[in-house]
Amino acid sequence: MQRFHKVFGDTKPVIAMVHLGALPGTPLYNADTGVDGILAAARADLAALQAAGVDAVMFGNENDRPYEFDVDRASTATMAYVIGQLRGVIKVPFGVNVLWDPMSTVALAAATGAAFAREIFTGTYASDMGYWAPDAGNALRYRSRLHRDDLALLFNVSAEFADSLDTRPLADRARSAVFSSVPDAVLVSGQITGEAAEMSALEAVKSAVDVPVLANTGVKHDTIADVLAVADGCIVGSSLKVNGDTWNAVDPDRAADFMDRARKARGT
Repeated sequence: MQRFHKVFGDTKPVIAMVHLGALPGTPLYNADTGVDGILAAARADLAALQAAGVDAVMFGNENDRPYEFDVDRASTATMAYVIGQLRGVIKVPFGVNVLWDPMSTVALAAATGAAFAREIFTGTYASDMGYWAPDAGNALRYRSRLHRDDLALLFNVSAEFADSLDTRPLADRARSAVFSSVPDAVLVSGQITGEAAEMSALEAVKSAVDVPVLANTGVKHDTIADVLAVADGCIVGSSLKVNGDTWNAVDPDRAADFMDRARKARGT
């Protein structure tokens, strides 16, 4: 919890996604525009989000569909290059997420100086990508080996594109993950990117654990006040895009409106 508050202070943070374009080696990669195109789009989205006043940003590879558990080294290297090129203009705390690979996520955070990282670190799932069983012990030991004990780790305990094979209620799984792996925050998600978590799930997890709980997906302009009344912050991507479409560029007006509503909900 100390790592979380060191990064975000006492504010319920709005962490906005910088969704990178499909990376080299992935099926949707645009070889015509190449890495320069990925960088240009990320630079524009970052500028729009920071102008809107978001509390933090997170760089992710949501466009690398279909997703993998053991991500190609080219993807992680390209993400590091893009973030490195943008470091001079990043004005807020930033995090990273390499879907769905905890080890690559921690490595990328260490290489770029990220303040936090998000991933599925615990649990067992049947998913679109096959059987899913991440190893939190390995990932946290890797953080130590890379001398990044300051890196805040945000544990998503309700994986998108998947169903838990653990039959315990979500709140019990979250409580167990906090006890066994000591995450800096717990995230609650909907079924897919851009789809909201049930408010009842947020409330149950918030009541069960003593670490910050954030809404991870599907927070909308008309729900941000209700979400922040329960959660300790949120991660948002799709709602800030043109037409609310995950795969579009950030819409500066939508982002500014969202943050205005978030500030009012927080009383700031």
